[in-house]
Amino acid sequence: MAGVGSLMLLDAASLYYRAFYGIPEEMTAPDGTPVNAVRGLLDMIARLVRARHPARLIACMDADWRPAFRVAAVPSYKAHRANPDGTEQAPAGLTVQVPMIEQVLAAAGVAMVGAPGYEADDVIATLATTQDGPVEVVTGDRDLFQLVDDDRQVRIIYTARGLAKLEIVDEAAVSARYQIPGRSYADFAALRGDPSDGLPGVPGVGEKTAAALVRVFGSAEAMLTALDSGHGGFPMGSRAKLAAARNYLEAALPVVRVTTDIPLPPVDGQLPVTPADPVRLAELDQRWELGSSLGRMCAALAARPD
Repeated sequence: MAGVGSLMLLDAASLYYRAFYGIPEEMTAPDGTPVNAVRGLLDMIARLVRARHPARLIACMDADWRPAFRVAAVPSYKAHRANPDGTEQAPAGLTVQVPMIEQVLAAAGVAMVGAPGYEADDVIATLATTQDGPVEVVTGDRDLFQLVDDDRQVRIIYTARGLAKLEIVDEAAVSARYQIPGRSYADFAALRGDPSDGLPGVPGVGEKTAAALVRVFGSAEAMLTALDSGHGGFPMGSRAKLAAARNYLEAALPVVRVTTDIPLPPVDGQLPVTPADPVRLAELDQRWELGSSLGRMCAALAARPD
């Protein structure tokens, strides 16, 4: 069975955002609090566990959605999504549900990990590169394509088309999609830019030129070395564009590349056969009427593949 015995890493924010926007906010608790993101996430976890049969599961959390070290390198990083007080712009109906999600997962016994000063992407990257494989990273964020590694059996379970149409992204899939080596996505993304994250990219370098540069040189560092040495092989017109954007490119690399060595507490991630705190879980269920969604997740976590 696909994924059996793997470590499944959930990009929790990616999933609960998808749940919030995919399920009507009219789904509420008895006191009127929206629970669409909570129930949607629980259903997603149930479906993922039943479809992929992981041995371990860790929900990776955003302790810092816009880390200072990335903003210092590229001030525009996610700036368009920041409130004046530095918090992330998010619907009030979702913001109120994030602590609820954390309480429910904790009571159910689902492991959660975050790290002060880092994004969930960095937590995922550290776990994916330090834990024994196979590893399956569940996300709707293309930035994590940079983690694919066939040798270590690290794959992305990409949710952009929904859980009914999960895409399994390995090195071959990255190569087919972008015409670049499977592990070169971060360099490609730094060149191309990403408006959704406030990364401008190298002016005048689009997706095709970025892919061509990566195919020729392999990494952004090699491109800068080639500029200094007068090396040829640059696609037409791209040498001058890279030279003009050198400072941006040097700054952008540590922003785009996920951090793989952040300090994390020990975490096992074994699927909980029974809830960690059944009394607390029952209280939360009664308060927010999580009903069938909670039941499906707990049943999926307790099941074992044949």
